[in-house]
Amino acid sequence: MIDQGITIGHTGLNVTDLDRSIDFYRDALGVEIVGGSDADGRRYAFLGSGGIPMITLWQQSAAPFATDRAGLHHLAFQVPDVAALAGIEARLRALGAAIRDDSGVTGEPAAAGQFFCFDPDGIRLEFHALERPSRPAPATGDGPACGFF
Repeated sequence: MIDQGITIGHTGLNVTDLDRSIDFYRDALGVEIVGGSDADGRRYAFLGSGGIPMITLWQQSAAPFATDRAGLHHLAFQVPDVAALAGIEARLRALGAAIRDDSGVTGEPAAAGQFFCFDPDGIRLEFHALERPSRPAPATGDGPACGFF
């Protein structure tokens, strides 16, 4: 049982280009800069809304995310319904993100109730709807659909 006082506050991500990542997350999620620093060698941004950070971006990486190391597997975002999911999918496609439907459900990712993509540094992102489609087909293969890159 999770302690009733514990919630996830925000997620911090190391990035190679802070400005590029700010643009991506702002355009994809509709978040705004709620804090940060442009100090040389210590650039970071807090992204969220209403002054509350959801994602922190730290410009302190020289190379994209490496999936062959222990650490973050993916970052998941939940939206209320499939219509909202389709809107985010459209924004991500407009940004040039490659959309993957790992669920084995359909060729149209938002219609499956979930999809995956990568941010500019190769960090895997999941978007899923709280409200699932009325007749989802089961995923195929061994293990969870989102488990392997």
